[in-house]
Amino acid sequence: MSSNSLGTIFRITTWGESHGKGIGVVIDGCPAGLSITDEEINQELALRAPGKTPFTTPRQETDVAEIYSGVFEGKTTGAPISIVIHNHDAKSSSYEPIKNLLRPGHANFTYLEKYGIFDYRGGGRSSARETACRVAAGAVAKKLLAHYGIKTCAYLAAVSDVTASMALDDLDKVKAATLASPIFCPVSASAELMMQKITAAKEAGDSLGGVIVFAATGLPVGLGDPVYEKLEANLARAMLSLPATKGFEIGEGFSAAEMLGSTHNDAFIAHDKITTSTNHAGGTLGGISSGMPLFGRVAFKPTSSINKAQNTVDVDGKAAEFKLPEGSRHDPCVAIRAVPIVDAMCALVLADALLMNRCARI
Repeated sequence: MSSNSLGTIFRITTWGESHGKGIGVVIDGCPAGLSITDEEINQELALRAPGKTPFTTPRQETDVAEIYSGVFEGKTTGAPISIVIHNHDAKSSSYEPIKNLLRPGHANFTYLEKYGIFDYRGGGRSSARETACRVAAGAVAKKLLAHYGIKTCAYLAAVSDVTASMALDDLDKVKAATLASPIFCPVSASAELMMQKITAAKEAGDSLGGVIVFAATGLPVGLGDPVYEKLEANLARAMLSLPATKGFEIGEGFSAAEMLGSTHNDAFIAHDKITTSTNHAGGTLGGISSGMPLFGRVAFKPTSSINKAQNTVDVDGKAAEFKLPEGSRHDPCVAIRAVPIVDAMCALVLADALLMNRCARI
C-alpha cells in the first residue's frame, strides 16, 4: 500500500491500524529550532479524543503521544520527528461475527477487491483512528505557523439542516467559543438544536452528517503555485483524504455559481497595504494566497455504522442482513470529532506551502 504521505517539504507519513498495537506519524522537513513538547501535542489530541460526551463514540482511547525522535531539549533538530500513539481500548472480538459481511457504507468491499485482504477489526488502515496521527502532526505544524503569526481554526457549521455562522475576523474569539461547546459549534443556539438532532438520530439507531468551516489568518501573500500546486487544490486534496468527506468548498464555493461576476469580484483597496473590500474568493486568487483571511468548508457524510439492520451480501456474494454486534461503539455524527482534524489538515497544508514559498524567488 503506497500513498501514506502528504506534503512536499513539510511532509508527513502516517502508519498503523485501528486495532493494532499503535499508530504514529513521521514528520520530515520541519526546520530545526522549533519548540515543541509531548504536552503540546497531547493538548491537540485531547480535542479529538472520543468518549467525552454522549455525542461521540464511547471508545476510551487516551491518545497519549510520545515524541520518539527529532526533538532534543524541547526543540526540533531538523531530523525526522517520529510520534507514537499506543492503542489501548481496542475490542477486536466485536468484529468477529461480521468479518465476512460487506458493511454498507464502508471500505471493506473496495479494499478486498484491490488488495485481496482486509483488516476487519474496526477497518484497519481505513479507520478514522488514523486521523489521530494527523492531529499530532498538525500540532507541530501549528507551532511553525505561529512562529510567523499565522493562526488557524475550525468549527462545526452544520448538522443535518441546522446551520451556524460566525465572523472570522477574530479567530481567537471563534476558537474560544468553539472549544466551549461540547460539539465544537461556536453559536450556542445552533449547537443546542444540533445536539437535539444528534440525540434523536442516535436514539433511532441512525446517524447524521455535517459541515465544518476552516479558516486561517495572518497569511502572507504568495502561498501556493498557480498550476498544479494551487493552495486551494492542496487544501482540497488534504481535506478529501479524510474519512467520510464528501465535499469541499473555498470562499463562496458552490454559491459562487449563482452570483454575478460584478458581485463575486473582490475589489482591491489600499490603505497601509493592498487588500480587498470583500473576500468572496476565500483568501486565494489564481491558487495563491491573497493575504486576506483564508476560509472554506468540508462536508462529511452521515456515519456509516448505524444501529439498524441493513441489507447486504457476504464476501461470497450471498444475500445477508448486516447488524452491528451488541456493544459496538460509533459516533452518531463523525463531523463533531472531525473539527480538530480539519484544523490540523489546514495547518499541515499551510506549513508546507510556507516552506515551499521560500523557493519562489531570490
